[in-house]
Amino acid sequence: MTSTPALPSTTTRVVLPGLVEPEGLQVVQAPVAPPGPGQLLVAVEATGVSYAEQAMRRGRYFGQPAFPFTPGYDLVGRVLATGEGVAAELVGSRVASMTKTGAWTGHAVVRARDSVVVPDHLDPGLVEALTVNGVTAWQMLHRAARVTRGQTVLVFGANGGVGTVLAQLAQHAGIRVIGAASPRHHEALRAAGVEPVDYADPDLAARVRALAPDGVAAVFDNVGGETTRTAFGLLARGGTLVSYAIIDAVSGTGSLGLPFAKAIGRNLWWSALPNGRRATFYDLWSGHAVRRARFRRHLETDLAAVLELLDQGVLTPVVAARFTLAEAAAALTLAESRTSSGKILLVP
Repeated sequence: MTSTPALPSTTTRVVLPGLVEPEGLQVVQAPVAPPGPGQLLVAVEATGVSYAEQAMRRGRYFGQPAFPFTPGYDLVGRVLATGEGVAAELVGSRVASMTKTGAWTGHAVVRARDSVVVPDHLDPGLVEALTVNGVTAWQMLHRAARVTRGQTVLVFGANGGVGTVLAQLAQHAGIRVIGAASPRHHEALRAAGVEPVDYADPDLAARVRALAPDGVAAVFDNVGGETTRTAFGLLARGGTLVSYAIIDAVSGTGSLGLPFAKAIGRNLWWSALPNGRRATFYDLWSGHAVRRARFRRHLETDLAAVLELLDQGVLTPVVAARFTLAEAAAALTLAESRTSSGKILLVP
C-alpha cells in the first residue's frame, strides 16, 4: 500500500441497524481501514441521499446487504491512500466514486474502478449532486432513449435529483420537457422551463396528450405499476419508455423479485409488439460485472460530459439542503417527505 503519513485512525459513520424509522439511524465512531488491492481510501467531502437509502431502511432495495451497514450510494472526496495495483499518483486527487452503500462516512474505502478523478476547482457538493444522478440522467437521455433536438419527453419525478438534472440536459439539447410531479413543485418547474403536470391526476394521459398530441419521444418513469402502463400509451411511434425505478413496488411488501421480473418481462413484451415503440429498464450498474471495460469507459465519458456542462454554467444542480453526518436522520426524513426539490447532501 502507498500512502501519505498520519492517516486517520477513526472516523464518523452512519449505520442503518435494521428496519427502523429515520431517527433509528446510528452515528458512530469507527476505525478507518486501509485500502486493499484495487482500492482507495478517501476523505469524504460530500455524499448524498437518494431513493435507494429510503428503500434500504425498509429492507426494500433489491440486492441490499444484510443489516447493519452504512448507507450511501456515491461520494466525492480526496484520496488519502491507494491500495496495491492502484497508481500512487492518485493520492491528493479529488474523485467521485459510485459505492451503492458505504458513503455516509467521513472516510471511505472505495473501488478504484468505480472512481473517477474530477476537477479540483468545482464545488464538491455540486459534483456529488451530479455523480450518480448526472450519469443516470445522461445515459437515459442519450444512450437509452437517444432523444434528439426538437422532440418532447415526459419526465416522472421531475422535481427529484435525477429529474431536475435530466430536464436541464434535455433542454440544453433542444428537447422540450413535460414534468410530472406533485402540484407543490409546479411553480419551480415552470420557472425552470418545464411544463408541469400532476403525476397523480386521474386525467394525466389527457393532460399530456393536450400538450403533445402526437405523443412524446420518450418517457422516463420511476413510479412503475399502472403509471408505467399509462406512460407507454403516451409514446409517439418510434418512442421509448425508460423505466429506472419501481417506487410503486418498493413501497409495498413481500419479495421484490417478482415485481422486477414482471417489469422487465413487460418491457420486453411491449418492445416485441409491432407498434413501433419500445420499452427498456435502465440499470446504472448494468455491465459492471461482465463488461467492465465498457462500463468504466461509459462512466468516465459520461461523468466528464456532465461535469463539463457544470463548469460551463449550463448545468446548475438543484441542492435541496445540506446536512452533516450527525444530521443524517433529519436529511432522510426530509427526503421521504417528498417536499423538497433536487439533491439532499450530507457533508462530513
